Amino acid sequence: MSLTSTPAFAEDNLRIALVVKALGIGFFEAAAKGAEEAAAELGNVEIIYTGPTDTTAEGQIEVINSLIAQGVDAIAISANDPDALVPALKKAMSRGITVVSWDSGVSPEGRALHLNPSSTELIGNTIIKLAADHMPDGGDVAILSASATATNQNAWIEAAKEVLPNYPGVNLVSTVYGDDLSDKSYREAQGLMATYPDLKAIIAPTTVGILASCQAVTDAGKIGEINVTGLGLPSEMAGCVESGATKSFAIWNPIDLGYAAIMLAYSIHEGAATDAGSSVPMGRMGEATLDDTGSAAMSDPFTYDSSNVDDFKSIF
Repeated sequence: MSLTSTPAFAEDNLRIALVVKALGIGFFEAAAKGAEEAAAELGNVEIIYTGPTDTTAEGQIEVINSLIAQGVDAIAISANDPDALVPALKKAMSRGITVVSWDSGVSPEGRALHLNPSSTELIGNTIIKLAADHMPDGGDVAILSASATATNQNAWIEAAKEVLPNYPGVNLVSTVYGDDLSDKSYREAQGLMATYPDLKAIIAPTTVGILASCQAVTDAGKIGEINVTGLGLPSEMAGCVESGATKSFAIWNPIDLGYAAIMLAYSIHEGAATDAGSSVPMGRMGEATLDDTGSAAMSDPFTYDSSNVDDFKSIF
């Protein structure tokens, strides 16, 4: 576990912990920038940016228990497991700590609200369409996901499977898991290429997996044969687009996501309602309208390709 924070503010200021799946991942580091932006805008908030060193529930439980001991005011967490974290988060809530999840959700009993970065249905359709758009004659595709228990990844994959009939000829041959570890994701991509010699696309709805897949395809000399697509960061994927390993990819702005997560945690701590149909303020991102599971969506995913990726690569 690693714990870092901004310098301490006055005692009456709120301390909100942004807990990520693992430290050292560019997506979450960008989200932390948004969290600091929200704190600066609010003026009375200190951000504690923290997470485990690997993408495990056990690591996050250790982090949560540490935050409870510190007596933080709120926790905004991207979960490695939807259920395993619930007991620790319920303990946090019993101590008066506001809990929200974002990006990858926690089961409803373990939080007050969950913020999806986009609509599950839109993301599922987008990741299939990104592959299908460059496969006019169809072909075999495979998905390289994060961990098998990642709530968001699993929901997106199920949504993707549901829209497959809308893309005739696109055949999903396998789903594998790289656990958001670069080396494991690289090996899984190698395994897909070895197992499925007619593979036309690897779809990775994870920023770690898509970059590792790009490298694996490049190293295998299969640029032009296998298109790597999914969800990635412009700063990390610009080279893949330039090389041709990736035709296009999508992502929401992780800076906005970190910003919105902190704004929602703050709003709920200050008394915002969280019943179905309620709208919770999230600063410049507008309002999050909750469904009957206590979840809301932030915005639509945006597609990046050779026409625009260079405009964003220095931003996130």
